[in-house]
Amino acid sequence: MGSKINKLLNFFQLLGKAIMIPIAALPVAALMLRLGKADVWGPNLFGGNGIPWMVAAGEAVINQMNLLFAIGISVGLADDNNGSAGLAGAIGYFVFTNVTYSFAEQLYQGSSIIDMGVLAGMIAGIVAGLLYNKYKEIRLPQFLGFFGGKRFVPIVTSFVMLLLGLVFGGIWPNIQESINSFGNTIATSGIIGAFIFGFLNRLLIPFGLHHALNSIFWFQFGEFTTANGEVVTGDMVRFLSGDPTAGIFQTGFFPIMMFALPAACLAMILAAKKNRRKAVTGMLVSIAFTSFLTGITEPIEFSFLFLAPGLFLIHAILTGLSLAVTSFLGIRAGYSFSAGFIDYLLNFNLAERPILLILVGVVMGIIYFIIFYFCITKFDLKTPGRDEDDDNIEECKEKEEVNVNKLEDKEVAIKPLRSKLDKIAECIIDAVGGKNNIEHVDSCITRIRLQLKDSNKVEKSKLKQIGATEIIRLGKNNVQIIIGTVADPVVSRIRRIIKNI
Repeated sequence: MGSKINKLLNFFQLLGKAIMIPIAALPVAALMLRLGKADVWGPNLFGGNGIPWMVAAGEAVINQMNLLFAIGISVGLADDNNGSAGLAGAIGYFVFTNVTYSFAEQLYQGSSIIDMGVLAGMIAGIVAGLLYNKYKEIRLPQFLGFFGGKRFVPIVTSFVMLLLGLVFGGIWPNIQESINSFGNTIATSGIIGAFIFGFLNRLLIPFGLHHALNSIFWFQFGEFTTANGEVVTGDMVRFLSGDPTAGIFQTGFFPIMMFALPAACLAMILAAKKNRRKAVTGMLVSIAFTSFLTGITEPIEFSFLFLAPGLFLIHAILTGLSLAVTSFLGIRAGYSFSAGFIDYLLNFNLAERPILLILVGVVMGIIYFIIFYFCITKFDLKTPGRDEDDDNIEECKEKEEVNVNKLEDKEVAIKPLRSKLDKIAECIIDAVGGKNNIEHVDSCITRIRLQLKDSNKVEKSKLKQIGATEIIRLGKNNVQIIIGTVADPVVSRIRRIIKNI
């Protein structure tokens, strides 16, 4: 039973990582979409019409999010991230949606209009990715040999998605009605619905499952018909498309990411021991600024998650409260990447009461500072700078300069050191038991995800020395290293070292 739970948990972690691939395309598309809108430039520039071709460029991506999810998830789930899986995902999506719509129209005699939104892309991507892993090396009889291996994957995906299309064509109209009802209930419940989403959004972060939750609310719930007659779904896409009712599941994150968590960093700095305060200030200030500017918060959250889990629970509750308060006050804002200052400025003209949002942020910042400082000092919580076992930053910087002679005796494949990231990659391989102990490695924005043969070989102290904020063990073989926004380039180097490239 335990092994099945671990496998299921690992799958959802991989799915969360894969979902980030198509989501990564959204900020650029949203940037083009916003920069092309007339309200950005005012009535005196470009004839008051904005830049239509810029809008078209942004819509080209946003309007195809379902397909991008199918391609991105299938590639993300594929063992070797091969493009053949992406092709299978795209073909599977086309087959699935057309069969579903056609069968539902026939079955319900045209009385039901199906709109599966991004979920159709997710289903196609998941199926294609799993089928790729299963059949990528299949051997067929000699006269069919051309269709063997990776070429077989789009074929089998098409047949599987055809069957699933028939199934969903029969059941989805009723499911869609229930989903819309549930989504409308949460949306219309306002404060309660916003609180529940905000609370769960943060609570799932340690497991990397918040991306799956976000995709449902941001890309699935709710419908809006644009001026040109196109139907879009999801809180995020609807907001960017001009829906005046969208944003309830996004607005409350701005006070948390721009003000509250940076204030928590200030509290941790002031609560640090005097002889360690200078050492932790650089790190905490940098991740606080990152949170404010871009909305990337995991480096902050993982700096206290495992050192003071009670604080993280309070953080999750306060995040839900922030969403509830902004909903209650009628504030509406949205983003394409995360709730940072950049998105706040870009979408300022689409927002309602954006100045009031800043005031809420200041209040939340004060609340966070008081709660964090009080809890840390009162209960002697071992946040950065207070743990006797913490290595100060200067020490870490010195130890980042890898001693090549020491590593030569390890399983790490030593190459000429081209950069600091190469050194970090080599140290990580060494700290997790060598390249022969690594079965799979991936990354999302701030974390490195490892599937190991033996997680007991992981040396936490070494990972801390090279700048890891936290190390998470999930099950027997799964380990996540929170290392910040260098996660993706470091993983690329780890893969090259493993393959001796």
